[in-house]
Formats: sequence, C-alpha cells, structure tokens
Amino acid sequence: MKTIDEMLHLELLTPDQHGQISDWIAKAASPDDILKMPAALWQAVERASAVMGIDEDLLRPPALDAGDLVCG
Repeated sequence: MKTIDEMLHLELLTPDQHGQISDWIAKAASPDDILKMPAALWQAVERASAVMGIDEDLLRPPALDAGDLVCG
C-alpha cells in the first residue's frame, strides 16, 4: 500500500484510481486475487511504476558496499 500511496502523492494515480486500487487490494484474500484487478487499474499501476522506475530497482543487483548492513 505504501507504493500506491506514493503514486498518489506523486500524482501518478488519480484519487479515484488510488481508492479503487486500495479497495481491491484490501478485499483480496490472496496475491492471485490481486492479479484479477481490472485491466484499467493494472494499466494505471504499470504506468506509474514505469515513471517511478520500480522495475529497474527490482532488477538492479544488490549493492556490495552496504557497509555494516545486517540482514536477517
């Protein structure tokens, strides 16, 4: 939900789109249910994701210079 909220804040989603997407996610019982979101809403999320560079972030290799980062 944080990403959807950020998309709204950046004006990449309209308030109506944000509300519909948020409601869909809240009502979904599983990730598969989320994937059944109407095409128009998915397209809005995909456009916003592209502008935000989300795909590139997910495909970027992890930084090996994270210093004293402790994972786990």
